[in-house]
Amino acid sequence: MSTIKVKDGTEIYYKDWGTGQPIVFHHGWPLSGDDWDGQMMFFLEKGYRVIAHDRRGHGRSGQTALGHDMDTYAADVAELTTALDLKDAIHIGHSTGGGEVIRYVAQHGKGRVAKAVLISAVTPLMAKTANNPDGIPMEIFDEIRQGTAYNRPQYFQDFTLPFYGFNREGAKVSQGVRDNWWRQGMMGGIKAHYDCIKAFSETDFTADLESVDVPVLILHGEDDQIVPYQLTGVKAAKLVKNGKLITYPGFPHGMPTTEAETINKDLLDFIKA
Repeated sequence: MSTIKVKDGTEIYYKDWGTGQPIVFHHGWPLSGDDWDGQMMFFLEKGYRVIAHDRRGHGRSGQTALGHDMDTYAADVAELTTALDLKDAIHIGHSTGGGEVIRYVAQHGKGRVAKAVLISAVTPLMAKTANNPDGIPMEIFDEIRQGTAYNRPQYFQDFTLPFYGFNREGAKVSQGVRDNWWRQGMMGGIKAHYDCIKAFSETDFTADLESVDVPVLILHGEDDQIVPYQLTGVKAAKLVKNGKLITYPGFPHGMPTTEAETINKDLLDFIKA
């Protein structure tokens, strides 16, 4: 396995295939780099160098008890991009990975990043606060914490239904997709998954979005039951200096998997532009 050891000793697993301009994929909670299979193969065949890592505590990376916050996630990515000497890179993040992307680009990406993409991302802020009154009430995140900490195997099975919109009338349910989500989730460490809920729900990315100068593409499904697009994608697009927003009627949170053909085309158009 390909791994690097970051400064606190945690091993970060990654896949690095091909040559050409690098595209770095950042996965969502509680998954792994395997969630990007549909994009890794597509862009590899288009002549790009494709890289996907497993966030600390997730997938095949070290199951450390510490460091499950956005600053550390972004610092881990910075160590990986330095170790691989990535320049002129495109960073693409889904859900929690979108927050990781914008924090990395804002704090560490100068001189290394060409473009950024936020897909179904948690930016700028998910949780309801005094400054974010239309956010999601904390009780919802407490429910996710409870399910993750004390009933993770069944909770993760159930979570796949709204994640992919498989609970909608007429949805074509893929058991393989559900099983693969569960497989990735259960590979990770329960402590990391529990702590990451706070990271993805309570981190405010407003300043990161405002400070980034590179072109930013924001993609969001209008039937996202996990990260509502009006709360996140629409707001994020207004904060970036050089952004483009595309929303998709009926598309779910997990649209990079269920709607890969559409998403991959729009990603390629943005990268080539």
